[in-house]
Amino acid sequence: MEKEKEGDGVVGLMREGEGGAKWEIEDEGCGGEVGLAIEGLVPKGKGDKPFWVRGADLIGYPLNYIRTANLGFEDVCADRRTEVVRFQLDRDETDHLLSKCRERDIKLSGAIAAAALFAANSSKHLPNNQSENYAVLTLVDCRGSLDPAPLDHHLGFYHSGILNTQSITKGERLWDVAERCYTAFSNALNCNKHFTDMGVLNFLMCKAVENPGLTLSSSMRASYIAVFEDPVIDDSYELHQEVGLDDYIGCASVHGFGPSIIVSDTIRNGHLDCSCVYPSPLHSRKQMQELIDEMKNILVRGDG
Repeated sequence: MEKEKEGDGVVGLMREGEGGAKWEIEDEGCGGEVGLAIEGLVPKGKGDKPFWVRGADLIGYPLNYIRTANLGFEDVCADRRTEVVRFQLDRDETDHLLSKCRERDIKLSGAIAAAALFAANSSKHLPNNQSENYAVLTLVDCRGSLDPAPLDHHLGFYHSGILNTQSITKGERLWDVAERCYTAFSNALNCNKHFTDMGVLNFLMCKAVENPGLTLSSSMRASYIAVFEDPVIDDSYELHQEVGLDDYIGCASVHGFGPSIIVSDTIRNGHLDCSCVYPSPLHSRKQMQELIDEMKNILVRGDG
């Protein structure tokens, strides 16, 4: 096979992306140095936090990881790998779900997080009056808020996370919990928590990955679930047909530290399509399939 030339195909596109990054940063007066790490692009003043508060966070976040409930581990000894469970809603179900979100002025991420909380609570068969606290991580795309802002075609994960703890009790209503989840996230976002807490969360994640023996079963669960603030909107079905692409999913994962489930949601040609990534065999396929099936049923059923 003839080797692809540097200016052609995928290689050419990647080279163009690199040039775009340099051009943008040179325009911003950075002396031509290319530095696209998200921590270095936080707008001045938005990531500021008193030193003693950061110290308190270094203690508070790990304590929160321990105190919150999570799914039971199935196999803590075998080598870890990433697996995916997927669920989809049809167009009518998707339209109904989105209309309910608009009625309450919340985003889809709030509804998905709430459904996941209900599914976890239901799987444990707790007494009616017993509540549990779960950590919910909402991932925010920071590209448009960074200075200078990376271009859309720059490869990289420019997301930051906002961690909130939510209590769930059997008998609550889905949309009440969804509003609560989204309001807690929205308030934290307005306070720039995705910037002020970025350094602490990244530090803790790196230390947990570097020293797995210091965490429970060498797998610290930072949260029960991670959701993205906004879904990906994909209306390119006709283009996919032209190039012969039948299907695809997008997902990301990390082992040693992270959520039990990462939900990547896409509105694909009017249908909600969710890829749910989890560490296996820490969580079993059967365990996660039952949980995700219940999540889907809750989203379709709502409070009815």
